[in-house]
Amino acid sequence: MSEKKDTSRRSFIKKTALAGLATSMPFGIIKSANLNEEIIGHGDFRYRVEKGWGDLDRNKTPVNNCHEMVMDSQGRLIMVTDHAKNNVIIYDKSGKLIDSWTLGFKGTHGLSIHNEGGEDYLYITDPGAGKVAKTTTNGRIVLTLDSPHKIGEYGQYNPFRPTETAVGPNGDIYVADGYGSQYILQYSSKGEFIRKFGGDSFLQPSKFKQAHGVALDTRDTDNPTLICSARIKNQFKRFSLDGEFIEDYYLPGAFISRPVFDGDNLYSGVCFGMTNENYNMQLNLGFVTILDKNNKVVSNPGGTKPVYKANGKLEMMRQDKPIFKHCHDVCVDNDKNLYVCQWNANKLYPYKLHRV
Repeated sequence: MSEKKDTSRRSFIKKTALAGLATSMPFGIIKSANLNEEIIGHGDFRYRVEKGWGDLDRNKTPVNNCHEMVMDSQGRLIMVTDHAKNNVIIYDKSGKLIDSWTLGFKGTHGLSIHNEGGEDYLYITDPGAGKVAKTTTNGRIVLTLDSPHKIGEYGQYNPFRPTETAVGPNGDIYVADGYGSQYILQYSSKGEFIRKFGGDSFLQPSKFKQAHGVALDTRDTDNPTLICSARIKNQFKRFSLDGEFIEDYYLPGAFISRPVFDGDNLYSGVCFGMTNENYNMQLNLGFVTILDKNNKVVSNPGGTKPVYKANGKLEMMRQDKPIFKHCHDVCVDNDKNLYVCQWNANKLYPYKLHRV
């Protein structure tokens, strides 16, 4: 089936389902989702924003920064915050609170999920404390990783502030030291150190400035690789599973967060942006960016339309509408809706972006 026919079919199914829903439900209930009328995004990736989707009782379930979110095998949406009372908050897709718990971490930041033997496990990082923990979905710690200082891989002046993890096909754990010494550290599934790669450099293509995220890219099923964020360089970098640098993708104007894969597409929150007058990192100019299977930007919800010049270079991307402050992560559900977590956004709960 061609992409055009598939898109038309999906649009027809969605319209038919909504029409049936409208005739079978009481008048007004569809508007209870409180969706903004305005549609954001571009091409086949357009959305209506529901700002109040994740709102909870702040006295019982407070947040400071909503950092990252994943969906588990049961379809639950699991989010980490850096509030010591609620390191983890678990929602259903309607925004209802299912559960919350804490590890007592004061700076919870990174969250990834991996299914092992039919059971979901979470990998959680705390940059301030230099901690990486593997837990069950109800908060029981089953593994902690030794810091590179403890095992002699870092010297006295190398800080370790891990921001993200990814799990390889064989269970190896990759840790992005994004707020520390800019390495990707590789451990076995049992926590044994294997190697580190990357490091700190503006100029060398195999090195990072703020290695904020790491993710396993399995879009080429015969050749899985790692995609890593170099936020200050406005780049995603591709490495082999053994840490060999392959290539990078430049996203001008986008200070990206971690890479998130869904099907053939790569999603990322843009935490900081640029203005026409100032090309340095600017506050409160976040948006979401979406890349296709060829690693070309196809949509920027909340940002300017991606435009490629005749020479194939991407033009500068900027915030177009002040919907977001700092997009720290994106989660994609089975219906291709997005959930956006924000840093430094006045303690906002996540927004839901309903795909149209």
